[in-house]
Amino acid sequence: MKVLKFGGTSVGSPERMKKLLDIIDPAQRQIVVLSAVSGTTNSLVEIGQAYLAGDKTKAINLIKVLKDKYEVFIKELFATPEYLEQGKEVIDYHFLLLSNLANDLFTTVEDKIILAQGELLSTTLYHVYLKETGVPSVLLPALDFMKIDEDNEPIVDYISEHLTPLLNQHPDNNLFITQGYICRNSFGEIDNLRRGGSDYTASLIGAGIRSEEVQIWTDIDGMHNNDPRIVKGTKPIAQLSFDEAAELAYFGAKILHPQSVFPAQKYKIPVRLLNTMDPKAPGTLITNTSEKDRIKSIAAKDGITAIKIQSSRMLLAHGFLRKVFEVFERYKTAIDMITTSEVAVSLTIDDTTNLEDIINELQAFGTVETDKDQTIICVVGDFGAEKHGYAARVLEAVKHIPIRMISYGGSDHNMSLLIHTADKTEVLRSLHNRLF
Repeated sequence: MKVLKFGGTSVGSPERMKKLLDIIDPAQRQIVVLSAVSGTTNSLVEIGQAYLAGDKTKAINLIKVLKDKYEVFIKELFATPEYLEQGKEVIDYHFLLLSNLANDLFTTVEDKIILAQGELLSTTLYHVYLKETGVPSVLLPALDFMKIDEDNEPIVDYISEHLTPLLNQHPDNNLFITQGYICRNSFGEIDNLRRGGSDYTASLIGAGIRSEEVQIWTDIDGMHNNDPRIVKGTKPIAQLSFDEAAELAYFGAKILHPQSVFPAQKYKIPVRLLNTMDPKAPGTLITNTSEKDRIKSIAAKDGITAIKIQSSRMLLAHGFLRKVFEVFERYKTAIDMITTSEVAVSLTIDDTTNLEDIINELQAFGTVETDKDQTIICVVGDFGAEKHGYAARVLEAVKHIPIRMISYGGSDHNMSLLIHTADKTEVLRSLHNRLF
């Protein structure tokens, strides 16, 4: 059984939603995971923010604007009055729910309920459309089997235990539709896997049912060897290992959610990245194996802040780094890169929510300097300890650019450079010309 995930742009218009049947084969048993229609989640975020701010009038106006868009959407999606009426009932139900939240005390719990409506709308409307076209399908509510624990980590065993019986109830059906992104938390409340979480949903379902393959369908033909928005002549990568894909996803390759590869990797389930606009394109296959002895791709992650802590107390002192890391742990702030010398440690973060408090605590250890507007350039490939020459090629390509930090050797698949964001375009192009 395969799992197919379609992103927001793949269902972003009635025309695109209809064309999914060019890709989905109703003769094969498969689970189809849908994101919200493109633009919907952003609108729902605005509605939730208006409610949280106590501006109910603004929230109601935003709800009306979004509902009007869906009124137009269903008129183009459905061809018969009968199913157009069913589509209208779907959107009336969900938008009435959104409007009724104005009558209640609004908390983050209700905000999560709002954010869930996008996927509930897209999947229900598509299920109704399939009925109109005569294609049998089963709508499986993700809230019945997708759950996270108290640490917001998905529970794969729970997914297996609750999804498998739902599938077994319909032995004669091949096509199952469900929502990406949404889940229940440890309290049983509606929650989500964070933005971009539909990829994660597909991978978790694949792991839960031990799927033969997970397919992530987007609007680009696989993961490219550089950012096609900045660099001309980029090419899709035919094959990546799970580790390589995870590095690229974390450090800026937007086609894939960073966490989504891990469940598939654990259960050795191949993940294929494909293009809904060009279904015949081979895309990118992600498995446990990868081509050796080559550099695969380059990615960039913006919004980075570098922090340097310099202290003579660090010299020959044990426990110094532990104390530094404990500061970041207290503020739940992840570290991306780290380099050390005998008397200093430099590291990077992308979440500056608690930066001022973090700096105040770090100053107890020594002098603290920060550099904002930084970018991490991640070069991914076969960088094993026995390899030689790759690091030299990377550094030769950027010898004319100031480099703030270098991280090499922490992974067999990654060499990272920290540069000023103003130099990003030049670095990506220089690396591309030298490496590819």
